[in-house]
Amino acid sequence: MQTAIKPKKITFKHAESEWYNYHHTLKEIARLRENIMNPFDEDPDDPTIVKGANSVRNPGNPTERIATRLTTNKQLNYLTEIADAIDQVYNALPDDYKELVRLRYWSKHKKMTWEGISLRLDVSERQARRWRNEIIQATLEVLGWR
Repeated sequence: MQTAIKPKKITFKHAESEWYNYHHTLKEIARLRENIMNPFDEDPDDPTIVKGANSVRNPGNPTERIATRLTTNKQLNYLTEIADAIDQVYNALPDDYKELVRLRYWSKHKKMTWEGISLRLDVSERQARRWRNEIIQATLEVLGWR
């Protein structure tokens, strides 16, 4: 059996920050897609809009141009990869772990302490932190981060 390599602290924190920012990431993905699909409704100085050969004056195939921009936009691809990884990990979690995610990362209220989370989940703080570590480790594995 292969044991997971302990991630660098900064990598762990980065992955955890992606869980905190998950809903913001989804909004950013939607905004980027909208800007790519409707480039002329937005600011002409927007860097997500491809100018030049793909401008309105170039007839060609607009559907093909949009599809190409959607698949080649690096920021969109990066954010989508992260959101998909979080979706994949979250959907595979047991219900208790999902509740930890909702309490720790996605709660609209002020961030709960580990003590508060453990009381809500009826587990020890140490166990709640272990679950968090497993969630982040699974996320790192899906993303291929080390």
